[in-house]
Amino acid sequence: MPAKRYPVILDPNQRDYLMDLTSSGTESARKLTRARILLKADEGELGPAYADKEIKEAVEVSIPTIERTRKTFALEGLEAALTPKKRSKPSRPQKFDGEKEAHLIALACSEAPEGHARWTLRLLAEKMVELNHFSTVSHETIRRTLKKTHCDLG
Repeated sequence: MPAKRYPVILDPNQRDYLMDLTSSGTESARKLTRARILLKADEGELGPAYADKEIKEAVEVSIPTIERTRKTFALEGLEAALTPKKRSKPSRPQKFDGEKEAHLIALACSEAPEGHARWTLRLLAEKMVELNHFSTVSHETIRRTLKKTHCDLG
């Protein structure tokens, strides 16, 4: 078997920490899975590590997950290997800025349109498009924005 590109060698303190972590079971499933991967991949004083195929079957993860965990541990350390990375930027830019949000709240607090007892999320979405704040906006985006501001339409 060829040598691993990123070998996992845990010191006794790290091994004890991971053993405590996995036995407590109070952390996220992802963190516990990564801890089990590192324990099985350890090439330290307790003998040879499991092969990646054996780890895959024991922990029920894919080989790339094992390889990424090894690499992160080797390059960034134990905590980085256990915790997920924060995204540097969101996958989509936010539609609402402060000005549009303020206008939405003012609109939601105003009188309902003619023929309606109160504002609905769909009416608010249509009105925001009509006022040229957006080319399109869903009622769900309106709901999430109003929920953040604790606004009540009722």
